[in-house]
Amino acid sequence: MPVSHSQLYDVIIAGAGPVGLFLACELRLFGCSVLVLEQAHDAGSPLKRLPFGLRGLSVPSIESLDRRGLLAAIEARMVDRGTPAAAHWMQQPRAPGGHFAGIQFFKDRVDASQWPYRLPGPLGTIAVDIESIEAVLAERAITLGAEIRRGCGVESFDQSDENITVRAGTESFHSRWLVGCDGGRSTVRKIAGIAFTGTEPEFTGYSAQVELADPEKLRPGRHYTATGMYTYAPLGTIAMVDFDGGACHRAQPVTREHVEAVLRRISGTDVMVAALELVTTWTDRACQATDYRKGRVLLAGDAAHVHSPLGGQGLNLGLGDAMNLGWKLAATVRGEAPPDLLDTYARERQPEGERILDWSRAQVALMRPSPSSRALEAIIRGLMETGDGATFFAERVWGTGLRYDLGGKHPLMGRSAPDFDLGDGTRLNERLRHGRGLLLDFDACASLHAIASRWSKRIDYIAADPRDRLGLSALLVRPDGFVAWSSDLSVDGEQVAPALARWFGNP
Repeated sequence: MPVSHSQLYDVIIAGAGPVGLFLACELRLFGCSVLVLEQAHDAGSPLKRLPFGLRGLSVPSIESLDRRGLLAAIEARMVDRGTPAAAHWMQQPRAPGGHFAGIQFFKDRVDASQWPYRLPGPLGTIAVDIESIEAVLAERAITLGAEIRRGCGVESFDQSDENITVRAGTESFHSRWLVGCDGGRSTVRKIAGIAFTGTEPEFTGYSAQVELADPEKLRPGRHYTATGMYTYAPLGTIAMVDFDGGACHRAQPVTREHVEAVLRRISGTDVMVAALELVTTWTDRACQATDYRKGRVLLAGDAAHVHSPLGGQGLNLGLGDAMNLGWKLAATVRGEAPPDLLDTYARERQPEGERILDWSRAQVALMRPSPSSRALEAIIRGLMETGDGATFFAERVWGTGLRYDLGGKHPLMGRSAPDFDLGDGTRLNERLRHGRGLLLDFDACASLHAIASRWSKRIDYIAADPRDRLGLSALLVRPDGFVAWSSDLSVDGEQVAPALARWFGNP
């Protein structure tokens, strides 16, 4: 007889990966009751550790984690685990800033002055591994009071106008909302009947740890060949792309003999794989959910969008989903949200998902084993050596160009708020730790203070004189750190009232 639990959770999250765990942290920060259901019994996996679990956190992800006081813990854990093994692109005199289809751009060519609303400071990505970020997020979620059940994946659910009943094995759970963060083959998405559309794969990708009988036959680094692409990092870390239409992804067990045959074909050598220690496959399938919400069901992370791992954009895209959704769903749960607040989640994040999927597809086009692709590669390499070219690719890879269409003419609106040094020993990011909105007043305007007091239950008013105000007089920052209103002119309090009502409801 199935066991039905009587507790009504505010939100059930399917999936305890980085996106589901970060969303759990966000919802608990705002006081929602949260249950996370995860199919896997064990959080650990060799694929989450170095080298295969290595990812780069983009600027928006770094800022989001810093705003919630999580970044320092992640960085400390990476230090404790040791510096990631040097990859081939790190063994060079110039500091690489990232890559597009394996083609590097360098930090010495990036012109950050082209981003006038970013404060001076370090830019680029931070290396993390999936196991570390999951461990930090799980610890924070549990500390905040989230409940995590492993070995208990969502199998089915029914939703009404008021609630959702979720079945996992022999147990049933009840909630007001369900969020699918359960990966590209999302059970939640399929049961909800949300279409997943896009483009089918052109290749099968392989990530393998091997022992080579004759490693001298492979040159370290990334290499394009007449049949595909391979990357080799001593001792025995190999990535390969075989343009077979994705035929070998999850089609059959990947054996030592198979890996050796593919490696020989792509590298054009007779290298011998003596032992296969670990291997996983992946493709460039690029699909997106047609809807991020259906009734009381929402999607985030890979459940909402999948693409090739080229450039490491997937983790960052999912963390951005969680940061954007968390405060909006929590305000809806509490009954404080304006009528269309939750709808802005899809309006803001679906275009970003589409943009990243096209970025992934463009890299695949450049990797195809054809003379035209190699010719285009040479042009892209030349472009990346120019200041404008390197800055363009840095803006996309690092995420500094992220901007939501929030209306308004000021160029800072919809962008991530600069991390102002507020002159009192605190930074703007630190003032977002509690998840409240901020109204920053750099001119100590009495009418701004007065208007802020009407929304004092949901925002903090900060009169500050930052060291570098970037020409601004005032700005309104949402709980996720994005600018909802800004001005570089003298302002009256009533000018910000519509933005306060739009994002924070009635005072």
